[in-house]
Amino acid sequence: MSIHIVALGNEGDAFHQDSRPSGLIRAYLGRSPLVSGDESSLLLSASGAAARPVFTEYQASAFGNVKLVVHDCPVWDIFDSDWYTSRNLIGGADIIVIKYNVNDKFSFHEVKDNYIPVIKRALNSVPVIIAAVGTRQNEELPCTCPLCTSDRGSCVSTTEGIQLAKELGATYLELHSLDDFYIGKYFGGVLEYFMIQALNQKTSEKMKRRKMSNSFHGIRPPQLEQPEKMPVLKAEASHYNADLNNLLFCCQCVDVVFYSPDLKEVAEAHKIVLCAVSHVFMLLFSVKSPADIQDSSIIQTTQDLFTINRDPAFPGASQESLGNPPLRVIVKDAFFCSCLSDILRFIYSGAFQWEELEDDIRKKLKDSGDVSNVIEKVKCILKTPGKFNCLRNCKTYQARKPLWFYNTSLKFFLNKPMLADVVFEIQAGIFQAMCLLICAEMYQVSRLQHICELFIITQLQSMPSRELASMNLDIVDLLKKAKFHHSDCLSTWLLHFIATNYLIFSQKPEFQDLSVEERSFVEKHRWPSTMYLKQLAEYRKYIHSRKCRCLVM
Repeated sequence: MSIHIVALGNEGDAFHQDSRPSGLIRAYLGRSPLVSGDESSLLLSASGAAARPVFTEYQASAFGNVKLVVHDCPVWDIFDSDWYTSRNLIGGADIIVIKYNVNDKFSFHEVKDNYIPVIKRALNSVPVIIAAVGTRQNEELPCTCPLCTSDRGSCVSTTEGIQLAKELGATYLELHSLDDFYIGKYFGGVLEYFMIQALNQKTSEKMKRRKMSNSFHGIRPPQLEQPEKMPVLKAEASHYNADLNNLLFCCQCVDVVFYSPDLKEVAEAHKIVLCAVSHVFMLLFSVKSPADIQDSSIIQTTQDLFTINRDPAFPGASQESLGNPPLRVIVKDAFFCSCLSDILRFIYSGAFQWEELEDDIRKKLKDSGDVSNVIEKVKCILKTPGKFNCLRNCKTYQARKPLWFYNTSLKFFLNKPMLADVVFEIQAGIFQAMCLLICAEMYQVSRLQHICELFIITQLQSMPSRELASMNLDIVDLLKKAKFHHSDCLSTWLLHFIATNYLIFSQKPEFQDLSVEERSFVEKHRWPSTMYLKQLAEYRKYIHSRKCRCLVM
């Protein structure tokens, strides 16, 4: 018998989120008297890249002969990059531990807003422990100076932790340090209680299954044929970063054109991408007003660097599209303008690869003073309103996440009319998903097409047999559309689906519209198969003979 524990989150501080094994879980496995295993067997394997593994797997023995498997996921990227793996981890867990550092309020709110709703949907009535690790900065100091007050404001309060525990129906623990008391007696005691409960539940279920198997009084029916497994459609990896860079290089759908001070065209870009990383561009494109931003340095940077030209007599204005011509932006600073293509590439890559940007600028500007001035202007563009510019050293920020994951991002503009030029009207239905799949195939958006395929498959799999029999959806028409629009995975899956539910779909009139090749495939893979029906008849005859024998006795 085994127990599976999934630990999520990083209890370290915000400035050391590296790939080191997480302290709480590793310390518990090494200190608990109920868990045995040497150092080599505890750290069994790690999955993911060498620099930042997705999770670390520990294996040990608990309570003598119970196998303990722990997956420790210090970073939450697994929910963004591999939803299926993360869902399976949570779904197969007997106990879930969510950890965070009380002095990292930003990460706490990021997890609470973005990932806790995902976890709630995937939970399956398993116990959850919320572990708040660390001592809050200046918690016990009565000082009311701005620095101490700011430190206390950057901590996660006990009330916030308890509220999170209520949302998940979890047990809340505060671990002020990772010593023997807090790990062995406090955290370990609660964890081992839930481990015992999980063992009791598994033992009870095992006994129920054993009783059910013994209720047949030794009857051994013929072995029935099993239905063929449906093909699995795997999710396609995201091409988000590559697509964003291609958007810049291919100059598709541009709505901003930058010009040098002598009115020569320099570069083209997209308002929404620029506004996603910079309040300067929000102010320039009137997405926000000066009253909204309330930061004089951002307002001054906007006025010093850029100006918008709407003069109809501008060179080339007569050749622009009459419908919605791109906005003309003149870059006032000549040095900044000469490096604009590198700066735009830096922004479209997530605005975090500072060292590469500095190297690119040095290749164009020989004077180190000019290089520093351009770098400082880029920092001012990326400044958050009301905060000091903390980007002092480019190299220290080289390993940070892309700026999309922080304050201002593309999701700020989701479902908002500002800068929008396309409106999607979507309903959670199979017919609408097929229409969207057709559009995705027409415009060669392969990932959207794949998402539509997954949605259609998920919807059909979740339907009970009674609903499949009574629904008006023409499954054969879906199959023909999938084939016509080159959705090979979906068309193959639909053929298996029709074969698996042969008794339902063979009674529908549209079944006759299948081609000879398609019907041959369905007949070959149909369920129940002819062999199964024959075996079932033998089984019923066997049961009948057993009943007759019991009556005679």
